[in-house]
Amino acid sequence: MKIEIWSDVMCPFCYIGKKNFEQALESLPFKDEVKVEWKSFQLDPTLERSETKTTAEYFREKKGFSEEQAKQMTNQVIQMGKASGIDFNFEKALITNTFTAHKLLHLAKKYNKSSEMEEELFKAHFLDGKNVGDIETLVSLAISLGIDAEEAKNSLQSEEFDYEINQDILEARNNRITGVPFFILNGKYGVSGAQPAEVLKNALTQTYEETVVPFKDNSSQNNLSCDANGCSI
Repeated sequence: MKIEIWSDVMCPFCYIGKKNFEQALESLPFKDEVKVEWKSFQLDPTLERSETKTTAEYFREKKGFSEEQAKQMTNQVIQMGKASGIDFNFEKALITNTFTAHKLLHLAKKYNKSSEMEEELFKAHFLDGKNVGDIETLVSLAISLGIDAEEAKNSLQSEEFDYEINQDILEARNNRITGVPFFILNGKYGVSGAQPAEVLKNALTQTYEETVVPFKDNSSQNNLSCDANGCSI
């Protein structure tokens, strides 16, 4: 069974969704039959690749939020993250264009390490306050997963994976995916948002047990996701 997951590195609900999905998958007897493919999505492609902003600066400049509004929102996400085993550190997080980070994910896919790389990128961004648009930072993440430094640097500085990233984004648009995380289960069901592990477990089980059914949205009302306008709370 194939699971496709659209995600962006700077989306906190994508990190929560990843943790909940992994918890759901681990509890299933057919987990070894599931192939996971991470797909690229950009929440804000207008950001300059050379610039970084703090979370407060980004919310103020891009969304028009006051510092108090931004803090209230991030505090709610912090509490949700704790329930999934994540200690978000928004004060350290650096907002930047994630296109280059997606290149690293596609490179990791060559070595069947895309889930591991997704985790490393989330940690770097949300926990460690690293700039995930910086080449040297990304190369160090590649090295940590046993990927050759020179190959990583060449891939990040070239257009090697630009087509694949743009195809992922186009595919999302064709599937009317406007927010992430978004899961497509075996081409049959769409599940949007950071759903609880139990919801994902039920969706995975249903998809596995069925043979041929039309594609439909199998999300619950708890649609915690991020889109170009921001993250829902």
